[in-house]
Amino acid sequence: MAKQILHKLIAKHTKTSDSERNTLFKTYNITSTDLPKILKSDAAIMNLDVKVGDIVKIERKSVTAGVSAYYRVVVEG
Repeated sequence: MAKQILHKLIAKHTKTSDSERNTLFKTYNITSTDLPKILKSDAAIMNLDVKVGDIVKIERKSVTAGVSAYYRVVVEG
């Protein structure tokens, strides 16, 4: 497992599995081109062993929702 950056100001970033990716696409009726992008060189995901096209799940703390999940597709850069 890749080493994750731990800091109180950086949200938790994880690489999604194929099953989680498929569930995401079916649930929201989307494709990877519909998702916002994150650069492969982004400091928060540099140690996650991601490749272009992978989906990264970002879990942010929220006062109203507790934890909110956001998804980004990895692009070159």
